[in-house]
Amino acid sequence: MIYLDSNATSQVHPEVVEAMLPFLTDHWYNPSSGYRAAKAVKQAITESREKVAALINAHPDEIVFTGCGTESNNMTLKWLARLVGRKESKIVTSATEHSAVLRPCEAMAEVGYEVALCGVEGDGRLRVDEFAELVDGERPGFASVMWSNNETGVINPMEEVCRIAKEAGWAFHTDAIQAVGKMPVDVRAVPVDFLSLSGHKFHAPKGVGALYAREGVRFEPMIRGGGQEDGRRSGTENVASIVALGTAAEIMRQALEGDGHAEVKRRRDRFEERLLSEIEGVTLNGSRDHRAGNIVHASFEHCEAAGLLILLDEAGVQCSAGSACMTGKQQPSHVQKAMGLSDERARSSLRISLSIFTTDEEVETAASAVARAVEKLRRVQGPPGVGPVMVYGG
Repeated sequence: MIYLDSNATSQVHPEVVEAMLPFLTDHWYNPSSGYRAAKAVKQAITESREKVAALINAHPDEIVFTGCGTESNNMTLKWLARLVGRKESKIVTSATEHSAVLRPCEAMAEVGYEVALCGVEGDGRLRVDEFAELVDGERPGFASVMWSNNETGVINPMEEVCRIAKEAGWAFHTDAIQAVGKMPVDVRAVPVDFLSLSGHKFHAPKGVGALYAREGVRFEPMIRGGGQEDGRRSGTENVASIVALGTAAEIMRQALEGDGHAEVKRRRDRFEERLLSEIEGVTLNGSRDHRAGNIVHASFEHCEAAGLLILLDEAGVQCSAGSACMTGKQQPSHVQKAMGLSDERARSSLRISLSIFTTDEEVETAASAVARAVEKLRRVQGPPGVGPVMVYGG
């Protein structure tokens, strides 16, 4: 199988597996215990915190380990909502956020908060002028804007939007789950107050994430108990996964400081080159200049993505039609609708996301498979409007 769905989840790096295994076998002690063996486990957590901090140029004390990126998002947004109160406050986020931000914001709107969704340009980038108009320095509030979009890979103008929010006296959070480990993310250069990340997006296992909380910002925990994570997120630590996250962070930091994932970008570009040269009616979606280096997001005229996915799966190629969290839902992606794509174009879109493990041979084989799948689907379906159920069989 050729795996091209790394934005859904990434392959766990062999070095990460090797690093975490001892903490499932020999070093299984509770890090809060007082004996020497437990203190060694606690030290491993400290070292992992340092590695995660180094990846985003933070101080280790600013890193809080969590169970996932969704938890990091929710714990931040719910705390900030509590901080500003619902009476006079305002919350601003973008129309293309992941559901881990949009759903909490919707819940806040249901209980009386004013929530404003900032639109995006046709290339998927946040409309900065609109964002500046929505942020109201005369009122308490906060803003949350994702660093890189999970479906298109489009990178938002983070320095500008962060500056606008901070000048208004607002706290600023970013969902950087699809950015950290894949591109330079520096919380000193872009002084966000809170940043969410998730290990399984950059070759750590599922079930571990982190929240960056800038030193000096007010923060109250969502989970209270034994006082772990300096009282910011109680619960006995998932040590093996935290060690894995730290190891993955170190691997990604070294890669970014080296070639900056240049080979991933080169293979991504080759994939797009093949699609454009061999298939008629292909449109690449999202900004060409401001995007993650591992994503191809393309629409195929007169082809339902659901049908293409069936044919590609049969051909041994695994990709997606958008966010993995939305798989199986028939409505067009809210991200693509916000970008102004028609329903037809949105439903004909594939997200192909590479990783450091993707090879040249896999790119060539997969591009050929996409071309064959598009040709077959168009031939079998006939005129536009015929459903993808007809692709089954030889």
